[in-house]
Amino acid sequence: MEKIIFNHTPIMLAECIDGLAIKPDGIYVDGTFGGGGHSAKILEKLTTGKLIGIDKDSTAHIVAKDKFKDDPRLIMVKDDFKNFAEILDTLGIDKVDGILLDLGVSSHQLDTADRGFSYRFDAPLDMRMDRESNFSAYDVVNTYSEADLSNVIFRYGEEPMARKIARQIVETRKVKPIETTKELVALIEKVVFKKKGANPCTKTFQAIRIEVNSELDKLDKAINSMIDRLNPSGRIAIITFHSLEDRVVKTVFKERNTDCVCDKSIPVCICGHKKDIELITKKPLVASNAEREENSRSTCAKLRIAEKI
Repeated sequence: MEKIIFNHTPIMLAECIDGLAIKPDGIYVDGTFGGGGHSAKILEKLTTGKLIGIDKDSTAHIVAKDKFKDDPRLIMVKDDFKNFAEILDTLGIDKVDGILLDLGVSSHQLDTADRGFSYRFDAPLDMRMDRESNFSAYDVVNTYSEADLSNVIFRYGEEPMARKIARQIVETRKVKPIETTKELVALIEKVVFKKKGANPCTKTFQAIRIEVNSELDKLDKAINSMIDRLNPSGRIAIITFHSLEDRVVKTVFKERNTDCVCDKSIPVCICGHKKDIELITKKPLVASNAEREENSRSTCAKLRIAEKI
């Protein structure tokens, strides 16, 4: 078994564990297993309980095998957490007592140069969380139309210079394919001026990564599915790192915490919707000043927690 050095500091670890209110005999799910930092703490709280670790990145499974050996309390599944219901059905599990999602790219993926996630390293344009996938950043950059590129960069990166960046990409690839992160960085820097404290490539790289991995596709459906499979008093904790993710989580939580979702113009409720979660965090939790100083990647993190009624 290949040994992987997985340097990862779990975000808001204490807040997540406290928020899940773990029962020693409960069934829990870490839908974004990564380096197993959150999972390790969940396992510390379990006696006869079970933890289902889900990750579509095979590296996470190598780490789990090395870090947790053959811990009988841990069930590892190589899949996308968006297939949550199907995963539970396959395992013969009806309901669970807690779910954790740490959305976005992991520190290990960002720091592994040849994965092509970061503009800090020169690497092939890749950005696949699942390395068995046939679709990569290379395909987005070299095959999407100018209009589609612009839409992706603006929608997922909220980059105001999206049109100019898309045009620059299309003009550049007319000469030769754009094959590396360094080449992509160079053409972005021709269009986006550097600002103090902000890298001009951040938003575009984020947008392409989200597109490659379909990170926002059906995210709301997945969260709803997870809430449906929580036991009464079961909790779901979700960490987000940018406004697009957080908006989805906030919207789902708000809808599930509302008795009526009818159009406001209708004087009498006809939907019959009843709220089935309570919000443990009325406003999202953020990392402490101490954690932000120690781990800069916690700076943008927001944690929302809800409990099934």
